[in-house]
Amino acid sequence: MPLQTTGKIWHNGNLIPWEKANIHVMSHVVHYGSSVFEGIRCYGQPSGAAVFRLPEHMQRLLDSAKIYRMPLPYSLEQLSNAVVELIEANEVAPCYIRPIAFRGYGEMGVNPKNAPVDVYIANFPWGKYVAGDAADVCVSSWNRSAPNTVPSLAKAGGNYLNSQLIRMEADVNGYVEGIALDVNGYLSEGSGENLFIVRNGVLYTTPLANSVLSGITRDSVLTLARHFGIPVVEQAMPREMLYIADEVFFTGTAAEVTPIRSVDRITVGDGNAGSITKQLADEFLGIANGLRPDRYGWLTPVNVHAEQVVSV
Repeated sequence: MPLQTTGKIWHNGNLIPWEKANIHVMSHVVHYGSSVFEGIRCYGQPSGAAVFRLPEHMQRLLDSAKIYRMPLPYSLEQLSNAVVELIEANEVAPCYIRPIAFRGYGEMGVNPKNAPVDVYIANFPWGKYVAGDAADVCVSSWNRSAPNTVPSLAKAGGNYLNSQLIRMEADVNGYVEGIALDVNGYLSEGSGENLFIVRNGVLYTTPLANSVLSGITRDSVLTLARHFGIPVVEQAMPREMLYIADEVFFTGTAAEVTPIRSVDRITVGDGNAGSITKQLADEFLGIANGLRPDRYGWLTPVNVHAEQVVSV
């Protein structure tokens, strides 16, 4: 999906022109992958726009930086306010928001302690991440990283080298996405999405111990499922659960709630989005787009007139 440029990018407390947001080729992040980042969506509302779970995303950015001993000189409130400031300055909504913190130019070598830390936030239009109404996916030959190798709870740039291999392998074999197993052969997640399975009315998802990111959308779907009285189980699962599931779907900021039609060319259920998937997707998008009550306080308003509002 080609980038659509906007006017401004937030950099270390200031709004700068998009084309001025450059780094030196000898920056630490270029050579060693030393970045942490977030993906956030701003949705159109009936009267304006709102960012979905902004504080939770920014807290995860701070958590990721802490895990990697990357000091960020901004508070949760400052980072959240910066997102609102940027969206209102660019007047672009709906949009995708990409905050990123990385170790910049200053010193070469694996030890990053003397490299300065830069923080940028960009926003831009970005549509559907997984094409079509449902996804045909495969189980990847690439595993997720083993525990105590790289921290999966940190949303770090270097982690996504593994994701790139998963996604490219899926693409070259005619699938839209791949599902990775963990080091023990249990289900983990997609290249950039968390994984859910429905069987006999019970909603299953892989726990954090299976090398998965602690997804904000994942948490939202679990919250909604419990609200609807859907039984929820977080447990390790063998890959064959995918083949006998009634429903399978991905969740993520970019993917939102995406039904999975087939896995390894085995049709999931009858090949259509199941009732539980639909119920959770409709409620999620209904809240995000301001068409259903924001009972959990998930929305942060921004003073921008949305170009479009998604109907649910």
